[in-house]
Amino acid sequence: MKDRPALEGVAAAGRALAVLSAFRAGDRALGLAELAQRTGLVKSTIMRLAVTLEEAGFLARTEEGAYRLGAELPRLGRLYTDAFRLEEQVMPVLEELVARTGETASFWVRQGEQRLCLFRVDSPHLLRLHVRAGDARAMDSSGIAQVLRAFGARPLPAYAVGMELPVVTMGATDPHVGAMAAPAFGPGDALAGALAVSAPVVRWTEAALAAARPALLAAAAALTRRIGGRAP
Repeated sequence: MKDRPALEGVAAAGRALAVLSAFRAGDRALGLAELAQRTGLVKSTIMRLAVTLEEAGFLARTEEGAYRLGAELPRLGRLYTDAFRLEEQVMPVLEELVARTGETASFWVRQGEQRLCLFRVDSPHLLRLHVRAGDARAMDSSGIAQVLRAFGARPLPAYAVGMELPVVTMGATDPHVGAMAAPAFGPGDALAGALAVSAPVVRWTEAALAAARPALLAAAAALTRRIGGRAP
């Protein structure tokens, strides 16, 4: 890690952050006097800071003149949560899945009528499917699309409850490629995405399928636990 440069912080920014940090669990809104007591700042300073924080969406005023947290904070929270969970949590699971199966592992999400590959770890084999992270494919009959379609719906359709997992399809998108997919869930039992293992059809022997199935299901369960989810 590179050493951080020896720079001083900006005092005004620190005071603005102190105002935001004054809010605690259960607070719906705080008056000027309460903010002054919690931050140690004078009321006139808080009022000036609040104008800027309101303009940026970090604070909002109630009809009574108190302050509440603004909509920009949950937006940043979602960005932080997404970046933390989907990058730092998914990749180790994919790497472990490749180590166990010897085949390519990937993580997909749905975007409208397309499925998007967010993360991927390649098989060590030279012959493999060349889909890169960021590539999109149609919501076709592939196992990945089936999982995204079934478990992304709320309430869950009846067929999803009884769906055999992982979903295995051969040649659905490419006649030379087979894949199996299973859902991973995030907080609130919401579908986080589809975890998949793909390989050329010729390598999907009965023995390979039998070995990959439990490995994929275990990986999907592990990912669900890592990102704070629970299967519905």
